[in-house]
Amino acid sequence: MSSRPQHPFEVRHRDVWSIALPASIAFITEPLVGLVDVTVIGRLGDAALLGGLVLGALVFDILFSLAYFLRIGTAGLVAQAVGAREKRDGLLHVSRSLVLGLGIGIAMALLAMPILMLCVWTLAPEAGVQAALSDYFYWRIWSAPFSLINYALLGWFYGRAAAKTGMMLQLLLHLIDITLSIWFVHGLGWGVPGAAFATVIGQAVAAILGLSILLRHYGGPRALLARIAPGEMLDRHDIRRMFGLSRDLMIRSAALMGAYAWFAAQGSRMGEIPLAANAVLLNLLMIVGYFLDGIAQAAEQLTGRAVGANWRPAFDQGYRLSMLWGVGISLALGLVWFATGPWVIAFMTTNAEVQAYALTYLPIAALCALTFMPAFVYDGILIGTTQNVVMRNGMVVSLVVFLAAALILQPLFANWGLWAALHCWFIARGLIYWRAIERRRAGLFS
Repeated sequence: MSSRPQHPFEVRHRDVWSIALPASIAFITEPLVGLVDVTVIGRLGDAALLGGLVLGALVFDILFSLAYFLRIGTAGLVAQAVGAREKRDGLLHVSRSLVLGLGIGIAMALLAMPILMLCVWTLAPEAGVQAALSDYFYWRIWSAPFSLINYALLGWFYGRAAAKTGMMLQLLLHLIDITLSIWFVHGLGWGVPGAAFATVIGQAVAAILGLSILLRHYGGPRALLARIAPGEMLDRHDIRRMFGLSRDLMIRSAALMGAYAWFAAQGSRMGEIPLAANAVLLNLLMIVGYFLDGIAQAAEQLTGRAVGANWRPAFDQGYRLSMLWGVGISLALGLVWFATGPWVIAFMTTNAEVQAYALTYLPIAALCALTFMPAFVYDGILIGTTQNVVMRNGMVVSLVVFLAAALILQPLFANWGLWAALHCWFIARGLIYWRAIERRRAGLFS
């Protein structure tokens, strides 16, 4: 006898794509912003400016990834609330995430100087790169409160399968960012600070619009507050659950970005040319990754909804269809990346040395489209089912695998070894997550 009510539903191909397609369109614009920033600065022809921008973007990727639980944790909890047919559509989950996101964002801005000092000490950039990094950092740090509010809002949208709304907000944000970045850098001559300031404006506009959509959904501020009973926001059980989930996802994100930081730091230690060339290739990898993130988002919502509905057939269908489409998309994207890589690299930077260096490592970089696909889909499933401990432990173990591989392979094969270690990391994550999901699948349903 089931201890929870069941709410049967079926998962079909179109259910996957109704979430994955708008999510992919939204997510793919995020690395395109990085691509445009790299291009507008890269076309200035100064490798130090490009290196500073790349490291600055990496710093914020790492910084914001520590609060990425605001999006992925909220999405999983809201998806389960929808599956259980909770009438408030996860209102308490998103409300707690918004308050927490605002607080963390303000704290980041107040701690800007020590954060930058730590980053400079860790990454050890050359003098010219460090100057550009500082210029970028001190402008973009003001986007922190808006960025984290947007994380919480996107978690709510995608957890409710409102993928089109999330897509429109992301498209607006990145359209503003891209347009202003080009204008500020090349039109006004503001250089690296111009690219950072464009991001601040884009994030602020998206946060304001997203909050207005949330308020309208609940009938305005007064109606929203009326749906929350006194003391509910501070419910001890839910707070403990939220912070436990947040803690594990923060550790997971720190391990994730730690691997990319190590990769970038090793490139930085090899010099400006390897750093800039690897950055160009990583931006292309991020485009592929964010496109696959659309499939992961579909897996997240569908499997999370299945757990909330206590209906295993829907979980199995969502798992199978997400992985099937992940394989097909990764194969196609890998081939496109390899075929168009020379043209894209030439467009992104006018520095002949950076172009030549990047072309040398294009084949092994393009292969990442295949090796990191399973980890993306499994990430979505684990987020949707709130298997945060599995995600945390799997990421930490796979990070150890990556560092061990890098320490062995890079001294032997230089940059080839560094890229090979990245493949070891992707494959290890996929295998660890697959094993964990197979062992826990039956226990998700009562």
